[in-house]
Amino acid sequence: MSKLFSTYKLGDLTLENRIVIAPMCQYSAVDGVATDWHMMHLGQLAVSGAGMLIIEATAVSAEGRITPGDLGIYSKDATKAIGKVISAIRKYAPIAVGIQLAHAGRKASCMLPWQSGEQISTEAANGWVTYAPSTLPFNPGDEPPVALDSTGLARVRKNFVKAALRACRAGVDFIELHSAHGYLLHEFLSPLANERQDKYGGSLKNRMRFPLEVFDAIRAAVPNHIPVGIRISASDWVEDGWDIEQSVAYSKELKRRGCSYIHVSGGGLSPRQQIPLAPNYQVDFAARIRKDVKMPVIAVGLITEAQQAEKIITSGQADMVALGRAMLYDPRWPWHAAAELGAQVTIPPQYLRAPPHDVKDLAKKTVRKKT
Repeated sequence: MSKLFSTYKLGDLTLENRIVIAPMCQYSAVDGVATDWHMMHLGQLAVSGAGMLIIEATAVSAEGRITPGDLGIYSKDATKAIGKVISAIRKYAPIAVGIQLAHAGRKASCMLPWQSGEQISTEAANGWVTYAPSTLPFNPGDEPPVALDSTGLARVRKNFVKAALRACRAGVDFIELHSAHGYLLHEFLSPLANERQDKYGGSLKNRMRFPLEVFDAIRAAVPNHIPVGIRISASDWVEDGWDIEQSVAYSKELKRRGCSYIHVSGGGLSPRQQIPLAPNYQVDFAARIRKDVKMPVIAVGLITEAQQAEKIITSGQADMVALGRAMLYDPRWPWHAAAELGAQVTIPPQYLRAPPHDVKDLAKKTVRKKT
């Protein structure tokens, strides 16, 4: 029996299998509000047969967007739009739907990736001031961010809590806090971006303080039955930056505070990063955290094949595997993986005639009708 397609529990939430659709920014919102593109995009992923779908990095404030096209949940209209998408998914798919709450920090106010991705000047009509732990820009030519003072820190914490409560009203099953890829919370963690001299900078304990405060505030605000997990970059992939040893320490603190899972990614903090891209290139990080911290972990990073994902789970390296670009390339990846591994996925009755006639016998074993 396939371990990848076995059920898994996160607190009160039961997942149909261990396949997670990673959060992938679409840069297609208008003033933070989800559009028809999100309905199309998330709709097709929702009927993929995966057990868990994480809505893309969703800004907790307008200033926290990476680009003007970023999804947000900082207004009534934005909350209503996300709720509409989740409601549609609920009608047709048993997948668990969560949202990744984010603040881009010094990597905010940028052009869309396909329009260069470069920072938008504050002098431009569509640009805005960015905020960070320190006045260190991401790229040497970028405008320096404003270092958050005590008022700014309180504002950001409050925005995260408001966003979490809005997400609950929109109908999410779980919440993921974005603490990776060089965005605000990761910037506090890494000594490469945090040069503060107050209680939020310097030692590892101090650099972890603000991200942990944000987690604590969210965990205290949302209902107990809503799992709250977190995504981290286990390494900056830069010498003297954030690394796996610090990630283990951070994860232990998160576990102590009731964190439901650690989603283990990497990089994004510095343009100087040197990442050795290869299949499973971040899985060892997940395995290390699972072993040392003894809490649920999601592995991610060039996981593209069914047998590869199965081995990650059966070997105990991770409890779940997340796919991003592989799901964009093949939105029915779990269907095909189930066929290869002799497992089953739940699909809508509208799609029951989808399998090719020459593999109908196999298809009968692969699909399970949604009731």
